[in-house]
Amino acid sequence: MELYVTAFLILALFAILGSGVWIGLTLTGVAWIGMALFTNRPVGDSMVITIWGSASSWTLTALPLFIWMGEILFRTKLSEDMFKGLAPWLDRLPGRLLHTNIIGCTIFAAVSGSSAATCATIGKMTLPELKKRGYPESISIGTLAGAGTLGLLIPPSIIMIVYGVMANVSIAKLFIAGVLPGIILAGLFMGYTIVWALMNPEKVPPADQQLSFMQKVYESRHLIPVVSLIVAVLGSIYTGIATATEAAALGVVGSLIIAGVQGDLTWKTFIESLMGGTRLYCMIAMILFGAAFLTLSMGYIGLPRHLAEWIISLHLSPLALIAVLTVFFTVLGCFLDGISMVVLTMGVLLPTIEAMQIDLIWFGIFIVLVVEMAQVTPPVGFNLFVLQGMTKKDIGYIAKHAFPLFVLMVVMVLLMYFIPEIVSWLPKHMEG
Repeated sequence: MELYVTAFLILALFAILGSGVWIGLTLTGVAWIGMALFTNRPVGDSMVITIWGSASSWTLTALPLFIWMGEILFRTKLSEDMFKGLAPWLDRLPGRLLHTNIIGCTIFAAVSGSSAATCATIGKMTLPELKKRGYPESISIGTLAGAGTLGLLIPPSIIMIVYGVMANVSIAKLFIAGVLPGIILAGLFMGYTIVWALMNPEKVPPADQQLSFMQKVYESRHLIPVVSLIVAVLGSIYTGIATATEAAALGVVGSLIIAGVQGDLTWKTFIESLMGGTRLYCMIAMILFGAAFLTLSMGYIGLPRHLAEWIISLHLSPLALIAVLTVFFTVLGCFLDGISMVVLTMGVLLPTIEAMQIDLIWFGIFIVLVVEMAQVTPPVGFNLFVLQGMTKKDIGYIAKHAFPLFVLMVVMVLLMYFIPEIVSWLPKHMEG
């Protein structure tokens, strides 16, 4: 019986999505159909209570604040300053200025919770500069597509907030748990760039100019605003001074100060950033409300419990389960965006993960990492869309040159599984 109900709801979901209805409304509609047809519960009352409970969550307050912070910084000279501060230090590294894509995305990811915003912001700055200096477009686009995904893994991260709310785990611990994996993944990306540069030395232009050490230090002054904001936001969380929501408010104030000092804070940019953040949050919130109602509906029908029992009956090892989920989310990422993937699956998967005694903080970072992988898988890889709009290149071309970085993300999943301390070390010390 449950199999037929599951098949019916999945067909209903894809049929409504295929008709062009918004994802949030689709989830609400499928939940309504499931409860009306297969339970005796009062559908209207359940929907209102669930949506209000989701909307009034204090934890969720961090989400619009971090989105607004990213929107403010998107309209400042921050990205341009990062290029000026980073470039002088990369002349002696194989690949030279190609590393500005990766390091720039790593730094900007720490003040923006969005992969698309990270990719777009850094891409607007680096791609024209790299092309002007003669760097091959293929490697420039490929490294940017992969490194842009760091916007999800390095805190603050919108996906982490969504997962934390759904799994009822500490968002502050999730944020801190993502720091080491994010830095290691950025190191893997830089390692790939170095290997490529050593294998193709003729494709790397010579250094622009040789600066002395003190000149490089002087140029690094451009990094002071962004580094100060990162220290303020993440430092307040790690030391326990602020919760994730309070740190988000601190980030908004800090970004407004930076924009004001740089002369970019006009009434027009303030309103644009506020409206941009509001539009994005409303879209995400509608998806979250629909997902919460769908989770409740599936709970009443009993689907999560039966699915969990079925998976447990397969007697999969934790490694086999993680391998299956990696493939599952990679395929799902070909059709859905990251937030939709998380909210559609967590209600079903979390009981199984808890039954197998997998740490929910570790699983949250794993989910973020596989959602990252989905950002560079066609046909619905968000970073591919962003880069296609910026470069006018075919999505297949971009995906081809981003594939090596996709492979490195798979390597990172394996590293996290066999060395779980990569994820757990910082949260444990945070508790101390």
